[in-house]
Amino acid sequence: MGRILIKGGVPLRGTVKVSGAKNASLALLCAAILAKNEIILENVPDISDVRVMIEIINSLGAKAAWETPDILRIVPPEKLNAGAPIHLVKKLRASNLLLGPMLARFGQATVALPGGCNIGIRPMDLHFKGLTGLGADLYLEHGCVCGSTSERLKGARVYLDFPSVGATENIMMAATLAKGQTLIENAAKEPEIVDLANFLNAMGAKVRGAGTDVIKIDGVPSLNGGVRFPVIPDRIEAGTFMVVAAATGGDITMENMIPAHVQPLIAKLREANAEVIEGEDTLRVCVNKPLKSIDIKTMPYPGFPTDMQSQLMAMLSVIPGTSVLVENIFENRFMVADELKRMGARIKVEGRMAVIEGVDALEGAQVKATDLRAGAALIVAGLIASGETEICNANFIDRGYHNLEEKLKTLGADIRRK
Repeated sequence: MGRILIKGGVPLRGTVKVSGAKNASLALLCAAILAKNEIILENVPDISDVRVMIEIINSLGAKAAWETPDILRIVPPEKLNAGAPIHLVKKLRASNLLLGPMLARFGQATVALPGGCNIGIRPMDLHFKGLTGLGADLYLEHGCVCGSTSERLKGARVYLDFPSVGATENIMMAATLAKGQTLIENAAKEPEIVDLANFLNAMGAKVRGAGTDVIKIDGVPSLNGGVRFPVIPDRIEAGTFMVVAAATGGDITMENMIPAHVQPLIAKLREANAEVIEGEDTLRVCVNKPLKSIDIKTMPYPGFPTDMQSQLMAMLSVIPGTSVLVENIFENRFMVADELKRMGARIKVEGRMAVIEGVDALEGAQVKATDLRAGAALIVAGLIASGETEICNANFIDRGYHNLEEKLKTLGADIRRK
């Protein structure tokens, strides 16, 4: 499963390049099977989740391979092979994004109920609502989602009870080849949604309104592909380095990023007394005065991202005063609290609220990553703790961060794999 060893207590300084976005890359890989011609994706992070998704779409008949360390060449399938392999799908929540493209282009789909990090209940009811609204026949059988269409999908008006990113992406992809217009109301607004819409439009789709709560898609007969498309930078990786800079009292400049995508985190770090300097595609975080406690509530974008809450919990554990975190997205996001308490943190969890009493210092200990972002939080904790921290289950971290240890080493961290 892998282990990471960290000797903390050193302010990290320097410049780091942010990799392409994990969540955007996974959605674009699924969308690629909608096209008829070859596609090239640039700025793709070579992380385990992306490698699993490549295996999945190749098993369906695509031919995806690395051209360079961050460029993927994808030849979409001409016909669909058997359903996506269960052993691969169960590793990756985003595999459910194959339903929409498979149904739209091939009229059939079989995808095992997806896996991923155990951060809470993530039902597929909104995916089902949207896809059945477009005319798909969906049912569960032997742990798989099976779907078919007797004819071409038809545009429809779909209202999402919650602005689910995955459901918005699945419905949007399916609707690109549906007959007529589809309207997605209360749609998710995340930057990854906008990136997917731009990619679909580059292939010939007609998607408008991405980034707002109403998305309109006018269906077209086919998507041609033949495009070269860069994936947006990963706002959560960028955010993790921002927290590392603040937590260690360091000075880090992030390159290849979009500051507008991390405005909620910028606001909170400034509230905590960190200095944040924005450039066009760079961002610098440094600390010149004592940090102070803050309160955070996670919300759908453009609110504070749930994927950054764990890292902030680690930072706040050593800031004087009381901080309160309220988790409104995933109910199991606080599992990292028990691991931080092994290092001396004072955290009390009550339902979806965590109360953090800042301590003078954390102490290195053996801890366990329970999910991807919990692993990132434990790295933050290890970097600010005295002594040595050993993080077990480091494979979770590999799901979403490319060369994280090497990047941290260039900033002065004492970190290595075991």
